[in-house]
Amino acid sequence: APGRASVGPMISTAMVAAIGAGDGFDRGRDFAAWVGLVPDKQHGRPHDPRAHIEARQPLLRMLFVQAAKVVMMRPHRWANFSFGAWPRGGEAHARNKLAVALANKLARMGWSVLRHGTRFDERRDAAMAV
Repeated sequence: APGRASVGPMISTAMVAAIGAGDGFDRGRDFAAWVGLVPDKQHGRPHDPRAHIEARQPLLRMLFVQAAKVVMMRPHRWANFSFGAWPRGGEAHARNKLAVALANKLARMGWSVLRHGTRFDERRDAAMAV
């Protein structure tokens, strides 16, 4: 529907083709790590922010990052969705980091919608209906 954020038919089709109903992942973070949007957890080791991120699913990763870049081009609409206040990076490096962080959020939300069979922003939709 117009005015609602979503991952769209291309990403949702690619997600279903890759993971079915999403049952193979316990959390959205696990799905995002599998796609290549966050480093894998290394149990027993301290967190390393420079840890290598392996893109195991390059098509899904590219689609989520491109969707994030589209969202970043429209900051005036962020308040309409559940993205919160994302900082604006002036340098290309900062913008790319921000795009991957936002792609991670989109992937987690997409997995949650797929796995739990809910709408993107069900609470917001319910509040708007009242």
